[in-house]
Amino acid sequence: MTSTGLEAPTSLDLGSARALACRECGNKTPLAAEFACAECFGPLEVSYDFGSVTRERIESGPKSIWRYRDLLPVPSTVQQHPNTEPGLTRLISADRLAAELGVRKLWVKDDTGNPTHSFKDRVVAVALAAARELGFQVLACPSTGNLANAVAAAAARAGWQSVVLIPSSLERAKVLTTAVYDGALIAVDGNYDDVNRLATELAAEHEDWAFVNVNVRPYYAEGSKTLGFEVAEQLGWRLPEQIVVPIASGSQLTKVDKGFREFGELGLVEPTQYRVFGAQATGCSPVSAAFRDGVDTVTPVKPDTIARSLAIGAPADGPYVLDAVRRTGGAIGDVTDEEVVEGIRLLARTEGVFAETAGGVTVATAKKLLEQGKLDPDAETVLLITGDGLKTLDAVADHIGPKATVPPSASAVSEALGL
Repeated sequence: MTSTGLEAPTSLDLGSARALACRECGNKTPLAAEFACAECFGPLEVSYDFGSVTRERIESGPKSIWRYRDLLPVPSTVQQHPNTEPGLTRLISADRLAAELGVRKLWVKDDTGNPTHSFKDRVVAVALAAARELGFQVLACPSTGNLANAVAAAAARAGWQSVVLIPSSLERAKVLTTAVYDGALIAVDGNYDDVNRLATELAAEHEDWAFVNVNVRPYYAEGSKTLGFEVAEQLGWRLPEQIVVPIASGSQLTKVDKGFREFGELGLVEPTQYRVFGAQATGCSPVSAAFRDGVDTVTPVKPDTIARSLAIGAPADGPYVLDAVRRTGGAIGDVTDEEVVEGIRLLARTEGVFAETAGGVTVATAKKLLEQGKLDPDAETVLLITGDGLKTLDAVADHIGPKATVPPSASAVSEALGL
């Protein structure tokens, strides 16, 4: 059993959520702070009994992820408690980038506009809402950076204590943008996988700590569905033909897929065919390697890439990513660090969106998959940009800067511009 020993309230209000179901054997267990099946040790995810959900009810809801509260494992009173209110970020018609890549119609889902400038605000908001209902008192996580920001900010907003564990090599910008919230920030000598193992140990020792991506992971992961929900709603209540998603643990890709399927099953969109594509950095590409080799087992690797937010060498959802990509007829690719930087600059130059390294991975992988004939250039395509470039300035610092340094005269400027 994986129970923390925390005694949850006897009557839980987690909306339409009814149980936790094993993704391997299907065994169901009551809603609790559990993340592994007691029968086969497979991962658990939330199972629902959805009532009537209409487009009108969603559209009349708040301009945040809580417009989808009927489809999330959160209390019906979720809006009555302080939270960071993430979601409803821009879906940009990326015509100039489409022209550069040779795509008929391209959209960029720009999640840099969330409260701490990454999609992690979505998953943390759901985790916090569930953790409160489950009786926890401390919000915690192991993180490669974006999650650290989101947990520290959400805890501060809610008046909770936070405990955040990070690799000691994390980008300075992400360290500072976590430390500013004045929670307990602990740097650990080791990579993310080392930090994650430590978090699992601590979750077992501290019964009132909600490690969002450990003991309350089934609830946390559901927050990524809102990316899929928003894309479909913003497209006019329809599904895109193709979507490219960066892969770290792999949870985001699987939940976007789940969101599309749930919208179709509920009749909120026509359940049209779509293809899901995954993007990794070559220096941490175990899922891409498994896809390329045609195997179902994801072999862990030691990360070595500038895309640190994706640097998870043993991705928990790797096998389920393979399932989703293969089921939908998609593909998974990976790109070098040099290509990551090129992807960041290409998106910035064409669409005015400055993405962190994960965004560079997504753009560069989409470009490569198009060149390889795996992405259809005639199909409507969405790229997920999940974090802000201001968090990973070091990645581009050696590649960009002033075109010239001149004295304060108009003629000097003209000369520098070759006019």
